[in-house]
Parts: sequence; C-alpha cells; structure tokens
Amino acid sequence: MDRTPPYSLVATDLDGTLLRGDDTVSERSLAALGRVAEAGGLHLVVTGRPAPRVRPLLDRLGCTGLAVCGQGAQVYDAGAHRLLWSAVLDRELAETALGKIEAEVGQVYAAVDQDGVHGLTLVEPGYRMPHPTLPAVRVGRRDDLWSAPISKVLLRHPCLPDDELAATARAVVGSLATVTMSGPGTVELQPCGVTKATGLALAAERLGVDRRRTIAFGDMPNDVPMFQWAAHGVAMAGAHPELKAVADEVTTTNEDDGVAVVLERVFSERLLSRR
Repeated sequence: MDRTPPYSLVATDLDGTLLRGDDTVSERSLAALGRVAEAGGLHLVVTGRPAPRVRPLLDRLGCTGLAVCGQGAQVYDAGAHRLLWSAVLDRELAETALGKIEAEVGQVYAAVDQDGVHGLTLVEPGYRMPHPTLPAVRVGRRDDLWSAPISKVLLRHPCLPDDELAATARAVVGSLATVTMSGPGTVELQPCGVTKATGLALAAERLGVDRRRTIAFGDMPNDVPMFQWAAHGVAMAGAHPELKAVADEVTTTNEDDGVAVVLERVFSERLLSRR
C-alpha cells in the first residue's frame, strides 16, 4: 500500500485562517503541522503581512525556512532573515492609482508597507489600522508615504464597503497595480501581476515541490490566485463568498481549528505508519 500523503506542501494564510483572533496558533494546529513534518511534508506561510510583521509569528511557529509575504511580493528566508526575492510598487504609479480611485469615490486613507526586512508600515492621517496590534508609524502627510521603496499600498474608505471599494479600484487602476482584498478594512494595491500565487510558485520552485502536490488554506479574495494555483484549496467556514466559490472544500472556522481538521484527515495515522 502506498503510504505517501497526497500533498507534500501545505500553504496557509495567517489572519482568519491559521491564526485565531488573538494572533495565536492553537495547540491542535501546531500538532497538525507537526504531523505534516513527520510525514515529510513542508509548511509554507503565505500571507499579506510584510516580512518584518511576520517574523515574530514565524519564530513562534518554529519556522526557519521560506515564507511568502506581502501578498506574494516577498519570498522570505526566515532562518537567514533575508529576502530571497521581492517586487516593489513604483511610487509614481501608486500615486497615480490613488488619484484615479479618489476621482471615483472621493477621499480614501492610505498606508504603505516599505520593502525590505526592516521596512516600516507608514500610515497617513485618517488611516485606521485593521490590526491594531501591528506596529505602524504615523506620518504628517501623504507625500511622506513615498520616502522609501514600497511593496504595497493599503486603502480604506470612510463609508464604502470593502467589496465596492475593491471593485471600483480594479475598474479604474487597470495595469497600474494589482488590486486585492485581504481582510476587513484591507483593500490593497500591489505590483501589477503580483499575487499570492506568484510568490507561492517561486517558493515552491525553490523547495522543489510541484503545484500538484500542494494544498492551500485561506479565507479572503486575496487567496483566490493561490487556490487556482494549488491542487486543492480549502476555505475556512467564515471565508469570503468569492473564495468559497473557487474552493475545493470548506472546513470549520479558524477559531475551531479548521486547518487542523483537514490536516488530521489528510495526514492520517495510517499514512504516518512506518512499515
């Protein structure tokens, strides 16, 4: 009997997926990831958070390998604390894109993630961080956001729902940037053509893993390209309808260890037995 698990790479989003609401990973989820490692599989974090904001979480997970950060704009080596690859969003294009969006919907509030392993998150006046626990530096005016190379722009509108803001941004931005929505209050502009799928593909190539051996977990529209790239996509119970529409299955919520529920089934004791 073939005892090889069907997947050798487990790609997980963080917020709303592997992480609970308090930014912790449950003991059950940690045990399930341990089961993956025991079976010879690899776990790869694929997140919208930039590398500097992910490092403490990776340390808690014991991850010393690769991670895909910044919505796919960064492939980060956690052990060496360096970027193996990164893409930057042209700052003039970002300003132009913001102008086009504001011409349609009125004033928006913006923040940026700077490129690099020591990059800061800069926030203009009026912008409210969707994750209050994440560190950010407030600047005096929008022009200050462009002081160094950036990997993405984060947008918030005082009234419009996220879906409407994202749809309008996509319609007017065109090829200036990729528009995605990664969570409540988090519509983002990133380099054109860059998605979680492009970052995942680069990391998988470095790891020598085929897409047909990859299972992915997520909860928001920014995970759609990752699901389309991987062999099997698992949406959380509370996932956005856009992601559920392309998922191969739906698990329980992140609070109910939805990632672990699936991994315990896929990497079962039967497959782990050594004979």
